[in-house]
Amino acid sequence: MQAKEISTGAIVVFEGEPVIIESLKVQSPSARGGATLYKYRARNLVTKQKVDFVLKGGDSLDEADFQKRAVTMMYSDPTHLHLMDVETYNQYSVELASIEWERNFLVDGCEGLYALIYNDECVGVQVPATMELTVAQCDPGVKGNSATSRAKPATLETGFVIQVPEYLKEGERVKVDTRTGEFLSRA
Repeated sequence: MQAKEISTGAIVVFEGEPVIIESLKVQSPSARGGATLYKYRARNLVTKQKVDFVLKGGDSLDEADFQKRAVTMMYSDPTHLHLMDVETYNQYSVELASIEWERNFLVDGCEGLYALIYNDECVGVQVPATMELTVAQCDPGVKGNSATSRAKPATLETGFVIQVPEYLKEGERVKVDTRTGEFLSRA
């Protein structure tokens, strides 16, 4: 796969390890485009470390022997998250330590998830860009404060704390951006 074909979300092999491309910047120093540089920020799917690298327009990387399988979350125990394949009903488990950020948005039975399978082993979970979660705890709003754009902390059903507008109450469903952890809107 040539550098110009690699986009955000692609999974390629870099230095012998599978990486998922998280962001991409294109830099064209000349008007002809012959010296175009592609700067990638990726995450190693095995070690979970960030990797930055630069490719020239003609360079290429191999696609990883990798699968994304649609799964639903079954349950979580103290060390692993257990998932079930939607089509084949195969069960996968992934260590909780390897999905620290994604855990903030996962509840039992949630759908729209993808298991990242590398060499027949689940190495991670990909969550949708937005998730709908319930506000479990937050301070009550004060009457008359809805006109201002102040925010207050709210604890979601997963235990994750986000900043929400003052008018929101406990029990309301909210949309959360899973990439940044920010409040988007009411659900």
